[in-house]
Amino acid sequence: MKKKLSLLGSTGSIGIQTLDVIREHSERLQLEAVSAGENIKELRNVIQEFSPKLVSVKLEQDALTLQREFPKVDFSYGSQGLIDVATYSTTDTLVNAVLGSVGLPATLKAIESGKHIALANKETLVTAGHLVMEAAKKHQVTILPVDSEHSALFQALNGEKLEQVDRLILTASGGSFRDKSREDLSNVSLQDALNHPNWSMGAKITIDSATMMNKGLEVIEAHVLFGIPYDQIDVVLHRESIIHSLVEFQDTSVMAQLGTPDMRVPIQYALTYPDRLPRKEAKRLNLVEIGKLHFEEMNLERFKALRLAYDAGRVGGSMTTVMNAANESAVKLFLQEKISFLEIDEVIERAMMSHGTIAAPDLDTILEIDAVTRKSIENVIN
Repeated sequence: MKKKLSLLGSTGSIGIQTLDVIREHSERLQLEAVSAGENIKELRNVIQEFSPKLVSVKLEQDALTLQREFPKVDFSYGSQGLIDVATYSTTDTLVNAVLGSVGLPATLKAIESGKHIALANKETLVTAGHLVMEAAKKHQVTILPVDSEHSALFQALNGEKLEQVDRLILTASGGSFRDKSREDLSNVSLQDALNHPNWSMGAKITIDSATMMNKGLEVIEAHVLFGIPYDQIDVVLHRESIIHSLVEFQDTSVMAQLGTPDMRVPIQYALTYPDRLPRKEAKRLNLVEIGKLHFEEMNLERFKALRLAYDAGRVGGSMTTVMNAANESAVKLFLQEKISFLEIDEVIERAMMSHGTIAAPDLDTILEIDAVTRKSIENVIN
């Protein structure tokens, strides 16, 4: 019996690789509903190949144009369109591969409608992790992580007792600037920042990797997913990106998940769990060929964004919402070349310092805080 999928963010990096997995295992996976932003050219290819029943885009005009081209497909648009795709009646699993907190309301609606969640959208758990996990428990749905690091932790924890875990250890490639000091970063260019040494990702995630905020988001996500205190979540620099994460238990045993850097592996695992299906053209791990693996301690003063994420996570409540909104705003400004690379951290820190934390915000409060934070940063820069 085929698993029927909704996919948010089909034309982004994770979305494209999700389509690769669906294509390779079409006997097991079927795409029923899909969303994209403004990359209409790529979306046309998706519609033609996968024949989804429902498609959502960002703009109403694009929805009207596509409706004329594909009269047998239903179209929707905007934030409601994301919810329409996420809750589509014939699907059982939502793959959330959109960027940013825009994916939060759709994910909550999908959970309420009983969909299992394959989650690549870090910001959903960072912004409102308490709401997401409470809803998943209430509606008895599974949240399976798609991030390589959290998939690795999930696999290492499979069959183990969480109360016997001593530490979660996330690995970090170090991003584009891992060998530079903070002084070296004062004049780096946008193009320099977009040049990741190990992974091919979208612009926003690549910048997050360069600042190390990507790993900060993952620390918060790990805390939310597995309930492990922040003092028991570590990050180590691992240049090769071969070990994706590790779990240390009370008896000092350490379980690690290894593999070549390929996001299709954790995507496929989330979509076919508990089965492990073969991959036809994947590069297999050859430790003899690699020869050595390297590890270094993370310097939280050098990688300031990671420290800010730990700080926000420990404060909790609405502080993680502010941190995430400020980061998204700052990265957008950097991509527009309106601020420098080092100013990304400064924007985030100022937003956090000016915020009065709300301990357990509801969804409306979270969305309001998110919007106010972004508007405030935009006003300051302008």
